[in-house]
Amino acid sequence: MNSVLVHWLLAALAFKVITNHTSAVESPVVHDPAVHTGGGLKKELIDGITAADFLKLGDKPKVARIVVVTAFNDENSWLNFNGYFRGGAIYTIPVGWTVEVTFINPSPSPHSAIIVERDMIRKVQVGEPAFAGASILNPILGISTSKATFSFVANAAGEYAIACGVPTHAAGGHWIALNISASAKGPKLKLGDLPERDAK
Repeated sequence: MNSVLVHWLLAALAFKVITNHTSAVESPVVHDPAVHTGGGLKKELIDGITAADFLKLGDKPKVARIVVVTAFNDENSWLNFNGYFRGGAIYTIPVGWTVEVTFINPSPSPHSAIIVERDMIRKVQVGEPAFAGASILNPILGISTSKATFSFVANAAGEYAIACGVPTHAAGGHWIALNISASAKGPKLKLGDLPERDAK
């Protein structure tokens, strides 16, 4: 009788381990917004940043400067960039331009920024950057209450995303659109329902 009970307990334990692993792989983890509330945000990192800072022309020709702030507000349980998520903001960059990205995370919860092909956002882990150098260091681990910079050459036209590389975050909506265009004359940004504007 004891051996039957032990066998049953081992089988139940194995079933629990397998089902827990399967559910973690197949469905995104629900992000806990409680880590962002109260005094957790390091607001001095983003004081004074407005929508006008999200896209500017660089100091040299064919250079676009992008500022991407994660947890900019509480939209999508803080899983947003500049207050937008699931492609709600759209950057358009001409092919061949250099893009200089400043990524800021004022939150104590780790987040990151990585440029990926648009279809990668559905995956639990978004994979490698679409362009050489197009992510912060260690995008899987992310950073918290700090900022990082990176730059890349947008050398292939297509539909991409600026995504959070922390596993499950992009699948939970933590991404905005980046279109590399062969026909665009200069960088542009569209935020939600607002009119598209040119970089200055």
